[in-house]
Amino acid sequence: MITALGQQILRTDTAGMPLEWIDYRSAVRFHFLEQIAYVAGNPLFQIHGGINAVTRQQSVVEVHSIIATHGNSHAIQKMRKGYIPPLNNHTLFRRDNNLCLYCGNHFSRRDLSRDHVTPLSQGGADHWNNVVTACVRCNNHKAGRTPEQAGLELLAIPFTPTHAEYIYLQGRNVLADQMEFLRAHFPRTSPLHERLSH
Repeated sequence: MITALGQQILRTDTAGMPLEWIDYRSAVRFHFLEQIAYVAGNPLFQIHGGINAVTRQQSVVEVHSIIATHGNSHAIQKMRKGYIPPLNNHTLFRRDNNLCLYCGNHFSRRDLSRDHVTPLSQGGADHWNNVVTACVRCNNHKAGRTPEQAGLELLAIPFTPTHAEYIYLQGRNVLADQMEFLRAHFPRTSPLHERLSH
């Protein structure tokens, strides 16, 4: 039961735009505040509450994998072309599938690093479009050089994820129905489509 309760729930706005991952406590809070517009996805579990003194009925909340909530959100701002999600190693490594984009091997997170394609020392930026996942060995070999200067080939072009892609990259144990919902919000040209179809 503890494992089930640890499952993340995808929260959207009423238009179905992905907002964030929440835990079951937040989902139940939205239910009791009557802020849930509708639910989607599969039911995950039922939370049993107290017994009503008048009706003698026990309250039960069924928590679904996707919930849409009322209220103002920042989703519209995050859908605009200029939105850039915050860059961090966790989502960067997930974007690149824990793959070193120089040698092509998979690594555990502790053996990965953030590499600046155009090094900071050569005017490169700490930006999604200039960073890739690299194993420590390849990153050390490349040092303060560009891939061309170091004799390395970049295996994929770095890209800035959209808000929906970023929500996916932040997820832990993303369920099939949540994945399908999020993929519908990815751009047609998203490199994540090919990876997720395998």
